[in-house]
Amino acid sequence: MLASDEIEQNLAGAWRLMLGKADGLRLLDLSADGFWNSFFAILVAVPALVVGWAGVSNDVAVETASFAGRFGIVVRLAMVDIGAWVLPLIALALVAPRAGIGDRFVHYVVASNWASTIIAWLMLPAALTRMLFPAAQNLTMLLSLAVFALSLVFTWRMTNASIGKGAAIGSAVFTGMFFVSLLVLFSLQALLGIELAG
Repeated sequence: MLASDEIEQNLAGAWRLMLGKADGLRLLDLSADGFWNSFFAILVAVPALVVGWAGVSNDVAVETASFAGRFGIVVRLAMVDIGAWVLPLIALALVAPRAGIGDRFVHYVVASNWASTIIAWLMLPAALTRMLFPAAQNLTMLLSLAVFALSLVFTWRMTNASIGKGAAIGSAVFTGMFFVSLLVLFSLQALLGIELAG
């Protein structure tokens, strides 16, 4: 388990990368231990993610409103989100050497893990609004879209700064990871029977 100062340092580094500042890499632990420890970022994100899962579970078409039914939905939503977080990174590991970015794979994964945690917490206000004010759908939608758009900008900047091979290659990695993440997300939703209500 990481100490709080290590978590803060990694988050600070990721935040600088999200602002497009490549010096954020100096704050990240890019060692072998740092690579594996960066997946601890998922646990740091879980409290914010749980609020989102609880809110979304209200919109999932189910036949039962029991606690057990809702808990099962939350567990499946967790599996979808964590799968969409980790599986694209595994896919990148397979293609990175052939794509000429093998030497930056660790940089990207460490930065991406910590940046994803920041984005999870940035999405918390929209998730809370969705859960606490279910009638305010328009406000929730606007908040969600605004944070989503902002997260895309932050992720693109982080990708470019961590890959460090120019905007063209960074943008290609960003685009590829975005579409693979969507593919994994929708596939896991279908596999686990998560159907959002229309």
